[in-house]
Amino acid sequence: MATINRNYLKLPGSYLFSMIAKKVNEYSEMNPGADIIRLGIGDVTKPLIPAVTKALHNAVDEMGNAETFRGYAPDLGYEFLRNAISDNDYKSRGCDISPDEIFVSDGAKSDCSNIQEIFGLDNTIAVCDPVYPVYVDSNVMAGRTGDYDEALQRFKGVIYMPCTAGNGFVPEIPDEVPDLIYLCFPNNPTGAVMKKDQLREWVDFARKNGSIILYDAAYEAFISESDVPHSIYECEGARECAIEFKSFSKTAGFTGLRLGYTVIPKDLKAGTERLWPLWERRHGTKYNGAPYIVQRAGEAIYSDEGRAQVRGQIAGYLENAAIISEGLMSAGYEVYGGANAPYIWMKTKDGMTSWEFFDYLLKEKQIVGTPGSGFGPAGEGYFRLTAFGTKENSIRAIDRLKGDS
Repeated sequence: MATINRNYLKLPGSYLFSMIAKKVNEYSEMNPGADIIRLGIGDVTKPLIPAVTKALHNAVDEMGNAETFRGYAPDLGYEFLRNAISDNDYKSRGCDISPDEIFVSDGAKSDCSNIQEIFGLDNTIAVCDPVYPVYVDSNVMAGRTGDYDEALQRFKGVIYMPCTAGNGFVPEIPDEVPDLIYLCFPNNPTGAVMKKDQLREWVDFARKNGSIILYDAAYEAFISESDVPHSIYECEGARECAIEFKSFSKTAGFTGLRLGYTVIPKDLKAGTERLWPLWERRHGTKYNGAPYIVQRAGEAIYSDEGRAQVRGQIAGYLENAAIISEGLMSAGYEVYGGANAPYIWMKTKDGMTSWEFFDYLLKEKQIVGTPGSGFGPAGEGYFRLTAFGTKENSIRAIDRLKGDS
């Protein structure tokens, strides 16, 4: 008789964003004329830049020609894209990352979830709190954690590192030494960043203790401050202890195309075993690459034209973030993030819980955001808004909230 993976039953309720969608759909059905402003799920709203659409059209034409048609992509990704990534995202910043250490995939979310497959189930994991749910959920599904503690709203066997206003939403190095350390900066959901000297402390800690840092840099394109690293490999010694994930989804609006990559240095080891061959084997067996036309589109953002157009889009989203942040502060809210990230992290109104504030915004202001408690227990009493909407809707949302002041 077939059986199920019972680790899935440890996960409480529905996935955070599924719960949000359900609540919004129910409200919309009861209020069909409601003018809802959606500042919740981190999806982009700006269309693909011209350099990308041009590359897509050219690649489609190639695929329709017998002489230039291509089938399956290479396991690591096409060399033209890996070369562009190596030159522009790493070597230009003084990082020693070669093209054959870059694994192209269908997105950072997939890689952040799948990377745990190459590690043993006896590894302990450490995560920021609050945190993007995928890190914990994927390890729960694999069986690397204990049961969910409803009272604490935490999984047993996981090291939670509180990120609070008191520590600038940057975690402190834990007393207990984890084997796998998930870090995400600029951070989702808080919008916080880690300065280079802070990140270097984590690199030194991991090297000393044989830990592996799993570094999610999906939002690095939004960094505006010079002392904030775009890659963990800007820190000396990171090749010995870190894997990095990056995404084209928010950088260039590829949420509808799906493209990202993972960097694993060839000399990186867990114990005595090199990790590069394991991830290569995993890629070859469980293919989650991206089609040729999408990889050509990714290459296009590194052209002079593409870089300029991407900078324009990023600037637009950061302008939205400034509008929302400044507007919330003028309305009397306690606000964080938004300067180096597309996310604004705010305290809820009048001591409401995160979900009470969600209902308040939806029903009273017709604004959709994301409850902070959905990212972990330390997120209770907080709320995330995104800058990925339009400028018009960012202004309209603030106008609706000014009545709270």
